[in-house]
Amino acid sequence: MRKEGRRIKTGPAMDAVAAFIMPNRVGASNTFHAVAEIGNCESFIREKRAEGYSSFGMMHIFMAAYVRVVSELPGINRFIRGQRLYARNGIEICMAIKKELKLNAPETVIKLYASPCDTAATIYEKLTAEIAENKKEGDRNSMDSAIKVLVSLPGILLKCVVSFLKMLDYFGLLPRFLTKLSPFHGSLFITNLGSLGIPPVCHHLYDFGNLPVFIAMGKKRSEYVMDKTGEVEKKRFIDFTVVCDERICDGHYYASAFKRLKKLIENPEELFLPPKNIIEDIK
Repeated sequence: MRKEGRRIKTGPAMDAVAAFIMPNRVGASNTFHAVAEIGNCESFIREKRAEGYSSFGMMHIFMAAYVRVVSELPGINRFIRGQRLYARNGIEICMAIKKELKLNAPETVIKLYASPCDTAATIYEKLTAEIAENKKEGDRNSMDSAIKVLVSLPGILLKCVVSFLKMLDYFGLLPRFLTKLSPFHGSLFITNLGSLGIPPVCHHLYDFGNLPVFIAMGKKRSEYVMDKTGEVEKKRFIDFTVVCDERICDGHYYASAFKRLKKLIENPEELFLPPKNIIEDIK
């Protein structure tokens, strides 16, 4: 049993074989583009800010929606390591942030630890606290410090160290404190490119680590659409892309999960209520 999760032994036979047929995560990646209508969502965000959630925004909605989907469809929270399938313990969301919104400002990655029972309110509190703690640490957080130690090594030695870490990770021997620091280990990596005013990119997954899903949010936009009666109205949308490891669950499961994600983004009121039922992954 790995420290991050437990081995799944009762899944379909093809799931057990897939990681041997497609040993690399990049080669097993599927990509799709999605659009969510956010008129209701933007109104909801304004209401919550008026209630005291001063920095509440789309990132909190996306994170809370993903956590809620995991609580209902836990298969998207699995991972592959050592060419075996595992159900993850807990939910770990990685997010890249800029220290300052300047061209040459340093970038770092923070990690949010969530539970399937979390609501948008608890996600807001956890993320606010994590960002505040990161700013308190100054120019470098623990993750940055670990990377700085690695890059200070001579090139050939760094290559050997990385190869050794990959071997440890393959056999489940990588210390837990390192996987907690690593931006390549977790349930989801999410980035908001809309804050930079650009469309979402289709970001690759990483062969190192065990991240199975990468979501990129784009900028919000307005569009005139025709309703069923033939009337034209202005609506608000957000584009986002999803890159996912196809080996952790089948296409129907993924489709169900991301249709549910889209519905929650468009109707976020449910996210402030606790989940009605939390589903455990298969054994």
